[in-house]
Formats: sequence, structure tokens, C-alpha cells
Amino acid sequence: MCGIAGIATPDLKGAGPEGSEAITRRMTAALAHRGPDAEGIWPGSQVVLGHRRLSIIDPEPASNQPFRSADGRYVLVYNGAVYNFRELRESLAHYPFRTKGDTEVLLAAWMEWGEACLDRLEGMFAFAVWDVKEETLVIARDRFGIKPVYYHADGGRLLFASELRSILASGIVPRKLDEAALCDHLRHGSVHAPATIVKDVRMLLPGHVLRWSSEGMSIHRWWNVAASADPAAGSMDLKEIHGAVRDRFLRAVEKRMVADVPFGAFLSGGIDSSAVVGAMAQATRGRVHTFTITFDEAEFSEARFAQLIAKKFGTKHNEIRLRPEDMLRMLPEALADMDHPSADGPNTWVVSKMTNEAGITMALSGLGGDEVFAGYEVFKRSVALLRKRGITAVPRPLRMLIGMAVKSRKEGAAGWKAAELLKLRDWKVADTYPLARLAFSNAELRKKLLAVHLHPDAVAGDVRQWLESSEGARLEPLSQVSVAELVTYLPDVLLRDTDQMAMAHALEVRSPFLDHDLTGFVLGVPDAVKFPHTPKKLLTDALGDLLPREVTHRPKMGFTLPWAHWMRDQLSSFCAVRMEALARRPQFNSQGVNSLWERFLKGDPAVTWSRVWMLVVLEEWMQTNGIE
Repeated sequence: MCGIAGIATPDLKGAGPEGSEAITRRMTAALAHRGPDAEGIWPGSQVVLGHRRLSIIDPEPASNQPFRSADGRYVLVYNGAVYNFRELRESLAHYPFRTKGDTEVLLAAWMEWGEACLDRLEGMFAFAVWDVKEETLVIARDRFGIKPVYYHADGGRLLFASELRSILASGIVPRKLDEAALCDHLRHGSVHAPATIVKDVRMLLPGHVLRWSSEGMSIHRWWNVAASADPAAGSMDLKEIHGAVRDRFLRAVEKRMVADVPFGAFLSGGIDSSAVVGAMAQATRGRVHTFTITFDEAEFSEARFAQLIAKKFGTKHNEIRLRPEDMLRMLPEALADMDHPSADGPNTWVVSKMTNEAGITMALSGLGGDEVFAGYEVFKRSVALLRKRGITAVPRPLRMLIGMAVKSRKEGAAGWKAAELLKLRDWKVADTYPLARLAFSNAELRKKLLAVHLHPDAVAGDVRQWLESSEGARLEPLSQVSVAELVTYLPDVLLRDTDQMAMAHALEVRSPFLDHDLTGFVLGVPDAVKFPHTPKKLLTDALGDLLPREVTHRPKMGFTLPWAHWMRDQLSSFCAVRMEALARRPQFNSQGVNSLWERFLKGDPAVTWSRVWMLVVLEEWMQTNGIE
């Protein structure tokens, strides 16, 4: 796990008075937390490549990057882990390997198969390869977007890096707020890629490849999550499906335990993290290190479930007790480490910090289990709405009147979301899903919060494009919701948060549920088998007696901190100062921002803590990074 950065331009000397190498060094310096073990810079004819290394596999200096091929033609900078590198190495026996790690195997695979090697890779990765002979740069990102790539293209010049702040550290990109991205950030609590919160900085989308040369730049998709659904799953009987899911999951966990450093697992006590810990315990003779956060507030603490799993599998369990005063003390540092504004980021920051301080360099996570195995309420709700879509035969003007009446009687999001739902022309998943994770309605943004033009909802447009494509339209409803989650909420929020906050502590996080062989199979499983009559029924049935009933049938809590309590008490002053500063920004309606804060303090049930905290974090991030 590492950080990559670089510049590609036909005129390296024209990059500025400092030169491209100095600029790249500044960019890699901004990534020092991602790679404390080694730093490298490689200047070429039209590129400068930079790297910061966190040694997980083959920590020997010979594997440091930028890494040059044996024949000198190719140079690689790479962030990630290829779990099947040993198998690939056997297929590349003719290559004169000098190291024992996955970096050189990745480069040899690129030399042997070119872009076709991507289909052979099992893992998470973001890498850039420079072809010295052809003078072309190729940047590729893994299937789910676990590892990030940001870029800025201007006048034939390309900057790329693992973090947004690294791009900003170049001094080339103006620190300007992207107003279209701001609209989506307020709608969904995140900016939908490829946009970022900073104008003229983009993300390479998951499963995509960028090619650059002095003649121009192009981007194309190399992997399609909707098309990956396995049709064979639909013709299997129940026993075969359960066996296939179990085998794929156990293999996914075992593959991600390849490391030359101490590793552990995040354990909340929920189904996903418990399943990962159970599979790890089966795959190793040693004790698994597990980490969980506990709270004094009993309604937020999952400690007893985590303890139950830790005892069952004999783990070396570490409880991290988090009190309000601890969070208040650590919060400035957590927010300062945030690469892209996120309301949920501090959660991961805290557990990553404690895990790293325990001497762990790599940890497995249950991330992705909800998206793949229908763990969220949006799955049930989407299917229920689809079954009731006959209501759309009622004339739309009448439905809108009914929606206005419902909105006036129901407080908060339940009211306005019901009204928005009744406005829709149809209730297919492509229509209803985009409402699921909205934090603010368009009307609220337009009339109360924003002083800028309200741009179209990028998430809604992208979900419709995915689900109305030939591949997406063939999927059953639950799998359609999975695809919607896997191309929006997962990469835009969960994966971005996990990467930026774990790497702030030089901690690598691996996610077995995001194994493309496993996800592809589950996407192909019929809804009748997958429907979550009990929490994640397909997964728990497939795992049999691996998990105790107390865990498989417990109410879902989610991994959250008691922010509402804290924001009205210990963090009240912190929040008030930032809400006041946000209200003064020209992009915002000052009266609307101030009113939202006052209503929250008075306990208005329509103003949830998450809506306010999103704004607090956004202002803090913009101040820290000088964004105007």
C-alpha cells in the first residue's frame, strides 16, 4: 500500500520555474503518511513519476518504486495489492525476476499481456506505467475503486496522484470550489466521481484506464460491474448456491491474508466483520488480532457482540473505549487528515489510529457486505416500491397533491421523500434508488441553503444510465440495487473514507466482500434466494454454523459515533464557529444555514445531526485546504 504521483507533459521544462521534478517531489511529500518506508522519484523524457512506499509484501529495498523493468523499457508506480501474484508469477516464469513481491509481477504481467493483464489481477490497485520507447503513460484503477486516482488535465499536461491534497500541493491547480460538485455533496454527503469538490480535479472511475501521450488523452472502461453477474448462479439449486457462496467467501478472505507484516481485523460484532474474523480464524493457526470501538453510551456500543465473536474464535481482542473528551481531543487531527470532506470519515480514522498503534500494518474489513448481500433497508424498500408501481397509473398532478398533503403531516425526511416519490413517473429501481440516500431535497437546497445555481443530480443520472443499460436491465431488482450501491455510495463514501482515513495512519485495509468472483456470483443469484427475510440471509445461510445466532439475528446498528449527543454538548462551540463561517461564504444562503443550526440545537426532529455535521466538516475542510 502506497501513494503515487506524477506529471506528464510534452514540455517538462515548461512546467514552471521549479521544473517538473521539484513539483513532483512536493506532491509525493504530501503523501508521506501513505508511505513512510521509502520515497522515490524517476524523471523521464516527458514524465516524472513519484512514489511513497508502505511495505506490506516483500519489504526489501529492491522492491522500492518507481520500479523499472529488467529491459529498461517500462517504469511503474503502484498502490495496492495483487493477491494472486504468486500464481501470476508461475505463468511468467520466463521473466528474469529480481524480487519476491507483487510489484515486479504486476509490471511483468503488463509487459506480457498489456491491458489484458487487468482481467487476470485479483486485488485492489491504482498504478501508472510509462513506456519509455512509445512515450505513453497508462493509468489503471481496480474494479471497485478501492484505491484512488485523482488527476488534473490542462493544455496537454497531466497531473495524477493518490490524493486530492497531493494534486493541490503541486501549486498548479487553483483552490476553487466546484459548484456542481457542491450540490451533489449536499444532496448525498459526498461528491459523485468523477467530479471532486475542487474545480478541475477529477477522479479516474473504478474499472477505468487513462492513456496519455503528447498527442492527447483518452479514458475508457475495462470492467463493468453489471456485466460481471454470473448467469450460472441462476440455474443452481439452493444447496449449490450456498456452497458456491461459502467457498468464494472463504477463498476471498484467505487470499487477503497474504502479507509479510502483522495484520488483524476490524470487528464490530455485526454479521460482515464477524464472518471475516471467523474465516480468518479458519485460515490461520495463529490468533487473529481484532479491534472494536466501545462507548459509554450503551445504545451505541456493540461491545458484547464483538466480545462474543472474539471468544468464539479465540482472537487477541482489543477494545478501544471512546469518550466524548477523547473525540474532542482527536477531532482536529482527524479532520486535518481528511483528503476529501466526509461526515463519516472520523469513525474510520479513530479505529485506524488505534489499530496502527497496536503494531498492525494491515487489517481486513467487512466493508462491502451490505452492498453485495442486501444488508440495507433500501433493498427491501426498493422491491416493495417496485411491487406497488401500479400507483404511478394515477395521474401525476393528483399524486403530487397527495404528496404535498403527506409532506405537511410527516416531519423531516420521511415527509419530503414521500412527496418526491409521488412525483416520479415510474417506480423502477432506477427511479426510486436515487432518493434513498438524499440528505437534502432539491427544494431545500434551492430555497434555503444555496445561493448558487442548483446543478442536476449526478448520482440519479448515473444510476439511471447503469440500470437502463443492456447489462443492468437484465438484473433482478435486488441485484440492481447492489449495482447502484456499488457505483455510488460504496466508492463515493465508504471506500474513499476507508482509504483516506486508514492511510493517514499508514494502515492498509483489505475488503474480502469486494472480491469480484464473489460479487459476480451473488449478483447472478435470483432474488427469491437472496431476499433478506432475515439480515443478509444468503450469506448467513451459506456460512452455516460459522456464526452464532446472537449475531446473525441481531438488529443492525451500523458503525457510528454518538454525534447528536456530542454536537449539542462538548462539540457545540466547535460546530457553531464553523456553521457561522459557512454562512458567510458566497455559495450559501446565510439565513438558511443559521436557521438549520438553531433548529438542530432546539431539537427539531426534522434536522438530523448528519445534515448539520456534513456542513461543519465541509467548512472545516475548506478552511484547512484554502478552498474558495
